[in-house]
Amino acid sequence: MRVIALVAAAGQGTRLGASVPKAFVPLRGRSLVERSVTAMIFSQVVDEVIVLISPDMEGYARSLLGSAGLFEAEIPVRLVHGGGERADSVWAGLQAIPDDNAVVLIHDAARALTPPGMIARVAGAVLSGSPAVIPVIPVVDTIKKVLNDAVLSTPERSALRAVQTPQGFDLASLREANRAYFSSSDAGFVATDDASLMEWRGVDVRTVQGDPMAFKVTTPIDMMLARTITDEAEPTIFEVPS
Repeated sequence: MRVIALVAAAGQGTRLGASVPKAFVPLRGRSLVERSVTAMIFSQVVDEVIVLISPDMEGYARSLLGSAGLFEAEIPVRLVHGGGERADSVWAGLQAIPDDNAVVLIHDAARALTPPGMIARVAGAVLSGSPAVIPVIPVVDTIKKVLNDAVLSTPERSALRAVQTPQGFDLASLREANRAYFSSSDAGFVATDDASLMEWRGVDVRTVQGDPMAFKVTTPIDMMLARTITDEAEPTIFEVPS
């Protein structure tokens, strides 16, 4: 069964305060999206990478990824126009895959330092029979449920997990969930990630161990952390797993 990665790079990422959309911001000379695509290739489990971009960034993206040699990589890399919201972009990417017999990995380009081994772990769990798999890490902070500045409750931290990407799915199941979502009149449900769509449809979602390196670059402080890490660990970030 083929494994196809959708790398979401169509958002603006305004909280980072950069002059270009977040996915195209350079990190030690290589853009976030370039690093994410490279990690997919180096995972040794992905058969194709589809990069979801806004239409106005196509020329820039094609030049950037082309200069990095990614269109000449040993697996196909292609661009697909995304939509105004992340869910719209993912749906566009799903519709660009010609058949249902595949595993699909949905990944945020902003998680640019995700280790290839973690990508392989997610894909492997789906290939082993789980229709939906997410990488998670323990929550270290105490979490409060708050409404109008008032604390309502404190969830038990041992049962909480922070969710990362890539999230992996049986392609046919995720397509069906997206069709239902975009045709639904259930105004009370908003999908915050792809796994929440599967939960909404009653699909069993399983977890695998995530990785601290798969953190999301969202704010300038995140970028400072990423620069520090890559300065110290660049030679091993994309080490091919044995």
